[in-house]
Amino acid sequence: MTAMLVSRPLSDCDGVLHGFWGRQGGVSTGIFASLNCGYGSDDDPALVRENRRVIASDLNVHVDQIITAYQIHSADVIDVTAPWTRENAPRGDAMVTTVPGIALGVLAADCAPVLLADAQAGVIGCAHAGWQGAFKGVIEAVVARMADHGASRARIVAAVGPCISQSAYEVGPEFHQRFVDASPALGRFFVASSRADHFMFDLPGFVDMRLDQAGVRQRELLGVCTYKGEDTHFSFRRTTHRGETQYGRNLSVIMLKP
Repeated sequence: MTAMLVSRPLSDCDGVLHGFWGRQGGVSTGIFASLNCGYGSDDDPALVRENRRVIASDLNVHVDQIITAYQIHSADVIDVTAPWTRENAPRGDAMVTTVPGIALGVLAADCAPVLLADAQAGVIGCAHAGWQGAFKGVIEAVVARMADHGASRARIVAAVGPCISQSAYEVGPEFHQRFVDASPALGRFFVASSRADHFMFDLPGFVDMRLDQAGVRQRELLGVCTYKGEDTHFSFRRTTHRGETQYGRNLSVIMLKP
């Protein structure tokens, strides 16, 4: 059985379906056990497709209606008018659509999946917000593109899904310096680590701040840590710490009801 998480504010959006899935309830094995949805992993593509089919069943749609981009840690936004095949997935880290029945998906394994909707305008969006994408402006970019399609920033509801928490995200001095050089105020997203000259970075807090700066007032942070949830979520950093070379991807999805 899958362990889908939902955001209460997004659940209250009429005509919008969404969910945040972790690693439970799929068919993959080994380090990919079990609901790995990332074709970019070394998992068997047939198993990845079956895992996506499981999620599609939760949403009551066909698996081919779930689409994901070729994510590159950018601020690039893709306008979606029709589904594509995985071989033809465009590069980018955010998507926007006004077409019912297209399920926009975000793959992540510590980065923050962000789902957004203006139900009244019939506009939805999603973003893959790791530190690079968030730093480059992917949040502001997806909100602006939604506004281009008629969404109101005052009506947009956003949810930040499972991602790595501050207590699990140690970074070095160069990382910290990059942020404070951009703005000294960004120093508030860091606390000192137990290691000299290292810091703990608050990714979900930083993403939430970028949503606020983009004019999104209705926001929820699910507060689930991918790193700490070994049984529930894939984590790139946990895999790295163990010396493993591969890892699964969690999938988050939002869709306008057909």
